[in-house]
Amino acid sequence: MSWDEGQTLGVRFDHACTTAHDRHRHWRLGESYSGFTQALKRETPRLLGAISGRFRREMRAMPQRVWRCGGWLAFAVDGSRVEAPHTAANETDLGCAGRTKTAPQVYLTTVWHVGLGLPWDFRVGPGTDSERRHVLPMIEDLPPGALLVADAGFIGYELCRKLVRSERSFLFRVGSNIRLLQELGYYRKERGDIVYLWPTKRQANGRDKPLVLRLIRLKQGRQTVYLVTNVLDKRQLSNRMARRLYQARWGEEVFFRSLKQTLQRRTLKSRTATTCQTECQWTMLGLWLLGLMTVSRIVATGGNPRAWSVARSRDLVRQALRNERPRRGPRRPLRESLAEALIDDYPRRADKTARNYPRKKSEKPPGPPRIEPPRPLELQRAKRLVPHKVPKRWTA
Repeated sequence: MSWDEGQTLGVRFDHACTTAHDRHRHWRLGESYSGFTQALKRETPRLLGAISGRFRREMRAMPQRVWRCGGWLAFAVDGSRVEAPHTAANETDLGCAGRTKTAPQVYLTTVWHVGLGLPWDFRVGPGTDSERRHVLPMIEDLPPGALLVADAGFIGYELCRKLVRSERSFLFRVGSNIRLLQELGYYRKERGDIVYLWPTKRQANGRDKPLVLRLIRLKQGRQTVYLVTNVLDKRQLSNRMARRLYQARWGEEVFFRSLKQTLQRRTLKSRTATTCQTECQWTMLGLWLLGLMTVSRIVATGGNPRAWSVARSRDLVRQALRNERPRRGPRRPLRESLAEALIDDYPRRADKTARNYPRKKSEKPPGPPRIEPPRPLELQRAKRLVPHKVPKRWTA
């Protein structure tokens, strides 16, 4: 159903049942879409973990050349909202988090593997939910030694502390809403790029210690991008590698575009909050499976997994499900065809930049963080704490 082009869920269900019956005539299939929906709501919590775990095992089996990026096991995380129908139930339970007259929305937060260009984990909630709250339970499912890359919306004391305690690394952009301290005297090897994340509300209880971070400034045209990381050793994570990993994070935005535009899932079809979230979860699993099928074949033939064309693999799978012959050339096994589902590699004669249409987003980039010396009270509080030792090298 997640691969079908039907305009309603009932049509997609009918197409899926017809395809399943043609290939597995011994299966007993339900006839009611409403009955299928009730079963899906009941079984999704159990099936979601089992299927995601299987997908992750398949990804772990990929060669090291695509499993790691510059020696790092890098993951990006980002969130996106998917619109839902204007029903009374959706408006009440999902909420409207956007501008005035915005439709009810489902919030989708995805952890995305940088090297393979595939999801690793995801969470779904109402449109008023928080992507930072979504990512907290997903940390434990990250491989040991992983590096999490994110934009400015994710930086926060709780998330950074949890990553540090789990011996995982992070590379986060920081903006003007974050206050960083310098020369606090807590780290034994102070230097110019050492900063501390220690919010005022975390200082008074005496238990929450300052987080020692490294500040990275990157020039991007006329703009300066500020990143922080808990990898303090430049030999482990150089500024050049930090730039490369942060720029690779943009691939997750392209992944969301593939979900909404290429698969035409910009708007969900379900009429209640629970079924909307269930529909979004299974659509994500469908796109994840489509990518895993294609990327595994591309990697097996020595290709670049990031060159995966979602549109081409979508068309090949739909053609195979209908048992259609290709317009040109002989019919080939689907596995062979998926290995060639790659984006165009010809040199473009003109820039592929979208024109400035009326509703095009033009968001103001984050400003620089507030980097300040500590106040006298903050110095006193830091002196009462045990000095921070030189951190051990993360296994990258």
